[in-house]
Amino acid sequence: MAFLLLPAIHADAQSKPWLVPGNAKDLRNPATGDLTAVNEGKGLYTSLCAPCHGVKGKGDGPAAAALNPKPADHSSPAMINESDGSIFYKISEGRNPMPQFKATLTDKQRWALVCYIRTLCKPAKK
Repeated sequence: MAFLLLPAIHADAQSKPWLVPGNAKDLRNPATGDLTAVNEGKGLYTSLCAPCHGVKGKGDGPAAAALNPKPADHSSPAMINESDGSIFYKISEGRNPMPQFKATLTDKQRWALVCYIRTLCKPAKK
């Protein structure tokens, strides 16, 4: 009987907001404004993130349909309110179904991803 409840518990856990510790939110991106980092981030994003988040970061990659929760929309105006440290934390730690990248990517590579994701963010239209 317990195994029948696991999917419901799992689904409920996935619908909760992704909380980022305060000390992680406050991390500063050492690569801010570095065009080399943006280009490196784009290459990493294309190979590692686009299958789920989509080439333009809209959360519409080919693998997105099978995922619950759906991948974040990195082009969303809400992303502008995310601190670089929060994005870095989420890339580093992951959350089911998103893998964690702290063991496979260096800090420099993860900060480069943050730089590239920033290029996908669109401000809200007034």
